[in-house]
Amino acid sequence: MSTSSASRRQWWVAAGLVLLSLVPVLAGAARVAELAGDPAVTAANARFVASPVPVVVHIVSATVYSLLGAFQFVPRIRRRRPGWHRRAGRVLVPAGLAAALSGLWMTVSYPRPPADDVLLTPIRLFFGVAMAGCIVLGVRAVLRRDISAHRAWMARGYAIGLGAGTQVLTHLPWVLLGAEPSGGGRVLAMLAGWVVNLAVVEWALRRRPAVPSRERRAPAAAPA
Repeated sequence: MSTSSASRRQWWVAAGLVLLSLVPVLAGAARVAELAGDPAVTAANARFVASPVPVVVHIVSATVYSLLGAFQFVPRIRRRRPGWHRRAGRVLVPAGLAAALSGLWMTVSYPRPPADDVLLTPIRLFFGVAMAGCIVLGVRAVLRRDISAHRAWMARGYAIGLGAGTQVLTHLPWVLLGAEPSGGGRVLAMLAGWVVNLAVVEWALRRRPAVPSRERRAPAAAPA
């Protein structure tokens, strides 16, 4: 593959990740705008109106994490502008942790929506903890100057964080039938979003060329 083709492919990956983020980002923006006004309380928004801070923190941090994080997967940026990559990492680490921890808080504190099966609670807790754990392990790896492990853990954390985007797609079969999944169907659709993302990341990690030895133990840098 030519250098120009490889460069275009990198940017297409970032564009695809941004596109995958758009539906949950726009839905989150609409929710924040709703809460900023004086919304009528409904069954769908009652828990958010009663306690808006966690959901606003979650939406804002997840938006920053998903959109800014997409550009960390462009090797051209990492090579040519390593300072930008490190500065973005200093934003992404707290944003990702805030998204994961606020999601955990909402899972245990908010009433469970009627459409959600009880199994979704432990599943959400598992992936919330896993996302935070991946980010922490990614930070530890870069502090040890293990760039290969750093990239792998950060990619896994991002895959979990982007689950909401993929879940839009896994819900499509029901949407096309004019229905909304509930019970076991919703559990399957939600779980598939996280599992598909992680499967893609693991596939990409295994086919990615090994990090050169001069980069694998790079000088200590800020998390990215």
